[in-house]
Amino acid sequence: MKWEELNDLGQLSRIDEESKTIKVLIFKHSTRCNISNVALERFDRDWKDSNNSKIKSYYLDLLNHRDISSAIADHYHIEHQSPQVLIISNGKCIFNESHLNIQVSEILSAVI
Repeated sequence: MKWEELNDLGQLSRIDEESKTIKVLIFKHSTRCNISNVALERFDRDWKDSNNSKIKSYYLDLLNHRDISSAIADHYHIEHQSPQVLIISNGKCIFNESHLNIQVSEILSAVI
C-alpha cells in the first residue's frame, strides 16, 4: 500500500480538492488497538499495488492526531470509529466502514 501520512488539519482541504479527480481513502488507525492492528494487516495483505492508480490513500495515526480524527468526523459528518476507512469523492464521504468490516473488495466496489 502506498500511504501518505495524514498529520496536519490543512490536509483535509487538500483531500477535498484531490477527491474531485480521484477517490481518496483515509485509514484511521489506533496503534494500541488489537482490532485496528488486525484490520490494517488484513487490508495491507489484500491490497494489490495495481489498486494504487484507482485511489489516493492517507493513513492517520489517531492516537498522535486526535484533533485530526475529530475534525474528520465533523467535516465529513460521520461518527468516529477506530479503525475506520472512509472514501472521499468530490469532498463528500461516500463510503465509511469500521473494525473488522473493513474489506478491500468492498472498498474497491465503492471506488469503481
